[in-house]
Amino acid sequence: MIGNPNETVEIDDSKFGRGKYVRGHTVKSKWAFGGVERGSGRTFLVPVPDRTADTLTTIIYVWIEFGTAVISDCWGAYSDFYSQGSTHRAVNHSIQFGNPDTGDHTNKTEITWRSVKVFLGEYNSG
Repeated sequence: MIGNPNETVEIDDSKFGRGKYVRGHTVKSKWAFGGVERGSGRTFLVPVPDRTADTLTTIIYVWIEFGTAVISDCWGAYSDFYSQGSTHRAVNHSIQFGNPDTGDHTNKTEITWRSVKVFLGEYNSG
């Protein structure tokens, strides 16, 4: 498990699978969900069959210690994660990538997933 009541964890999902130069047929890809603990950088990343609230909430309870402050984007499945007492803050990426009032962002998860994609040969910056 990562996090604790004194820590913040950023969560996000990402789609993994090669897609460039593949035309005319289906590209096999998979969704993954994970989190990065600020400060320590401790990370988890797990494949998920879907991005429903039930699936993602179950993973959160397995991987993130209760009481941890969690920051996510505004994906609808994240809305009720911590209705039982933990803190959940969201950043609306359709407006901005960071909240100027609170400083909240999910940059660490975005950078981590990009690094994984580079490692897998799935990321091409050009």
